[in-house]
Amino acid sequence: MNKRINILFSVLLTGIIGSYETEAQTASSKPNVILIMVDDMGYSDLGNYGSEIKTPNLDRLAKEGTRLREFYNNSICAPTRASLLTGQYQHKAGVGYFDVNLGLPAYQGYLNKESLTLGEVFRSGGYSTLMSGKWHVGSEDQAQWPNQRGFDKFYGILKGAANYFDTKPLPFGKTAYPVKMIRNNEELHPKDDSYYFTDEIGNNAVTFLDEQNKENKPFFLYLAFTAPHWPLQAKPVDIAKYRGKFDEGWDALREKRIQKLKENGILLPGQTIAPRDPEVPEWDKLTYDEKQFWKAKMEVYAAMVDNMDQNVGKVLDKLKALKKDKNTLIIFIADNGAQGGFNTYNPLRRGLVRNDGPIGTSGSFDYQEQNWAYLSNTPLQDYKNNMHEGGFSSPFIAWYPSKIKAGRIDKGTGHIIDLAPTFYELAGIEYPKNLNGVTANPLPGKSLLPVLFDNASEVNRGAPLFWERAGNRAVREGKWKLVSIYPSYQWELYDLEADRGETANVAAQNPGIVNDLSAKYFDWADKTGVVEYSKFKQKNELIPGAAAKK
Repeated sequence: MNKRINILFSVLLTGIIGSYETEAQTASSKPNVILIMVDDMGYSDLGNYGSEIKTPNLDRLAKEGTRLREFYNNSICAPTRASLLTGQYQHKAGVGYFDVNLGLPAYQGYLNKESLTLGEVFRSGGYSTLMSGKWHVGSEDQAQWPNQRGFDKFYGILKGAANYFDTKPLPFGKTAYPVKMIRNNEELHPKDDSYYFTDEIGNNAVTFLDEQNKENKPFFLYLAFTAPHWPLQAKPVDIAKYRGKFDEGWDALREKRIQKLKENGILLPGQTIAPRDPEVPEWDKLTYDEKQFWKAKMEVYAAMVDNMDQNVGKVLDKLKALKKDKNTLIIFIADNGAQGGFNTYNPLRRGLVRNDGPIGTSGSFDYQEQNWAYLSNTPLQDYKNNMHEGGFSSPFIAWYPSKIKAGRIDKGTGHIIDLAPTFYELAGIEYPKNLNGVTANPLPGKSLLPVLFDNASEVNRGAPLFWERAGNRAVREGKWKLVSIYPSYQWELYDLEADRGETANVAAQNPGIVNDLSAKYFDWADKTGVVEYSKFKQKNELIPGAAAKK
């Protein structure tokens, strides 16, 4: 009898161990995902997109992976992050305007529960969920914070900006913009000038990966850098690399970027280039002192992008050390185009109370301004918070050594809402219809896997893409793009296959297309909760990022 019991116990134990090993193998074989986002960086600011800025780690990912010529965000920080984190159009997620509550569900300023976050869905699929960097989709109530919205570990800031050397309040209009640095719901109080924020974002990501390695789970890491968002502040060692690198000025460097974009296949032969911005002065007509002032700005900006790339390198090194580099998808994007506007009228500078050091140093407060943003957004039209291509076009890199063919460049025409369905399909996670007693909003985006893995040239969408922010509107369907910029509601129409630079408005020649796309826009706006911007206009001065280029 005892012998039979021992045999039965042995069989059961073997089955249990075998089952555990199978589950462990399944968990370890599931792909990891790293999503990297930078802040206020222009379309051509990476070395692999045509820039003179050194970004060797991202250049390697581009060389070993794929880049897209067309990938769209929502043109400004918080709305882009709302769509990124939920896979929803930003109004549907509750952040239709910014991270401020304007009294309507689509404009409550934080993510609603019906819009499930990447953290929540990945966690439901058995993943560890990690985030380091900028949140910006809800800060007033702790229930809106990352750890309460699906992330196991979080380090970073809750709102839209911070100094890079301290947590002192930022000057914003006539008030001080508070900065809170948080790690897992606890506020941190680092000593002034004891750290550099971009480094800390990278360091915490590396620490999280080390800690997560003890778990028998795949991971999702959201690495949300604030660089190169204002204020322009960088480490002296990084600034020193770029002394003299911008002496030629924005006009000559723009021509060089255009040539590089053509050589590397990002800018196709015959494609138009945005015309010269008439608000940007000619470099050769500036005085010597003016040139010194402007060069200093771009040297610091470049140093910030360079340092961001160094921190991407830290994460790549850790991934390789953990032997997880062969089974990880990495996506790199930006949240909007470079920021236009000038200090003379930009609301970020009114009532400035902090600028007690040279550009780039701790205590200084400055930003790139339109002159250099014109270079950063080469070869596209316009700037952040605008629905022309320079406002919401992002560089896009995807790297996955076992799945993505090296060195590809594709059209893509992807949108920020496409990332969630892409990740869930890759991870084998069924998007929940209900989670924690809440009925989830369905996902409107399309998976990018056919483009990334199957060599499709662009997303087979079957429906237009839509945008609205601060009264600026756009529709993209096939080669056609319909756009209007507040306060004008005059539609412009562009054929982006031939005219990515948006040089020829063909609305008058194609009234049927204009009518069709505008009807689709208003139907989408009605279903998505979009409200006429003029109803909120009186609050414009109080809301960060509200002013478009004048």
